[in-house]
Amino acid sequence: MDSHSRRQFVGGLGAAALVGATAGTSLAIAGDDPEQPGKQVVPGSPYPTFSRAVRIDRLVFVSGVLGQRPGSRELASPDFAGQCKQAMENLKASVEASGSSMDRVVKCQCFLTEQSDFATFNKIYVTYFPKDPPARSTVIVKDLVAKGAKLEVDCFAYV
Repeated sequence: MDSHSRRQFVGGLGAAALVGATAGTSLAIAGDDPEQPGKQVVPGSPYPTFSRAVRIDRLVFVSGVLGQRPGSRELASPDFAGQCKQAMENLKASVEASGSSMDRVVKCQCFLTEQSDFATFNKIYVTYFPKDPPARSTVIVKDLVAKGAKLEVDCFAYV
């Protein structure tokens, strides 16, 4: 199977999964692109290279957020706790901008630059998901794209 065929096959699997996941729901979202029905880009990304979030019917894919001040590329704090609180606020704002809420987040992916920050991360994270927390992956990475950033968090949710 060549790479083009593989992409077509995998794309078809994703489409089939989305159809199954949204069966019985409206497939139309205001402002749909006729070339990509059901897809809506959530405005407000601070960067031109990716969307803040993308909504496909009732599924929401939120881009990774850092502990940056809203509307700025400046980190909210040099310390982990300050960045973590801001990153979680940024995640919440993106989830809500997509029409969802934190209690509808089903999976988070978390990237920390220091294992020693894991306990602090958990203390802050649980305040955003006090009941029935979503599935989660947390990995320690060498570095993040923004200089001085200590964590990045993204998530998947539903509307």
